[in-house]
Amino acid sequence: MAYIRYETPGYEQFFRPSRNPEEIIARMELFFNQKIDVEKTVFFFDEIQDCEEAIASLKYFAEAETSYRILTAGSLLGVKINRLCTSFPVGKVQMEYLYPMDFEEFLWALGEQMLADEIRKCYTTDRPLLDIIHQKALTLYRTYLCIGGMPAVVAKFVKHDKDLIAFDKQIVSDILTGYLADMTKYAGNINAVKIHQVYRSMPAQLAKANTKFMYKLVEESSNREKFQTAIEWLQQANMLLSCSKIELPQSPLMAYRSDNMFKLYLSDTGLLVSLAQIKYGEIMQQQTMMYSGFLTENYVAQTFVAQGKDLYYWTSGNMAEIDFLLNLSHGIIPVEVKASENVRSRSLQVYVEKYHPNYAIRVSARNFGFEQGIKSVPLYAVHCIN
Repeated sequence: MAYIRYETPGYEQFFRPSRNPEEIIARMELFFNQKIDVEKTVFFFDEIQDCEEAIASLKYFAEAETSYRILTAGSLLGVKINRLCTSFPVGKVQMEYLYPMDFEEFLWALGEQMLADEIRKCYTTDRPLLDIIHQKALTLYRTYLCIGGMPAVVAKFVKHDKDLIAFDKQIVSDILTGYLADMTKYAGNINAVKIHQVYRSMPAQLAKANTKFMYKLVEESSNREKFQTAIEWLQQANMLLSCSKIELPQSPLMAYRSDNMFKLYLSDTGLLVSLAQIKYGEIMQQQTMMYSGFLTENYVAQTFVAQGKDLYYWTSGNMAEIDFLLNLSHGIIPVEVKASENVRSRSLQVYVEKYHPNYAIRVSARNFGFEQGIKSVPLYAVHCIN
């Protein structure tokens, strides 16, 4: 493998002045003093967002008679692509997004393959897990809420014998600090201030009873015009996830969304816990229900997005609110999210009586089951919803 990291000064010169693949490879060979067999070599261009010439060259590599095998990686690519001074190789690049690990992947990392498989079986059959196993899965779920799904964080947790007490949470803070630094690097000082304001307002946005995004929580007397660009930047960077209000739950849902009414979530619960400065003990012991509610909703949102699902919600004035609407194979399905076993709520009943979905989903701390048209999905099985 030929590894090129574009944070290294000077590497962008490989792509100047010509973007001819053979000439680019020749420059690399000369610099590294090594012949490259292109038929046996995989080229890995890392941090490619720092080199526009490298991004533009992908078109020429794709169109060359020689079959080059090229992988690229970069952070904040969604932001960078929309701000390129050179052309982007449309149709020549297969884009894949790397999201935080979901709860099932977290179980795999912990060596809990058998539990992960059993959760999928019970989701399909609506058969409840043995209570002692159910409680174990809930404990692991709460652990996931604490540290989140960032691969480096999960790897460090495993390295520390999966002990939350011994786990050094500084790594989460470092990732959060790195994100905030990138905002300044790629957005400029003026825009970065607004982006920081929006991002840091997220705990307050999610903690209130009505989780609809409110500009006044970012800055007193502010409005959409002032912070819309900052919000779009964070969405393009996949640092914030947007959930749009739906006026009418019909397919396609996108056609009925409201542009002015939306909720925002962070990309990872571990980052949210760090940003909100929530203590792990409060989550594990369920001491503060306010934290439980917005952390749970954020967890569900990030899981759906990692599966490629768009986020929508529905309200009926002050009478009812459905946390998420999913367009699944059985139609548009309402998903209600509860952080505990207490599932009392009129919202789901109001929605069902009005729109008569094939069934509804209630995510909570309760075990698997199906009763009166409602599929009970435990918090640790959200990744199974399809």
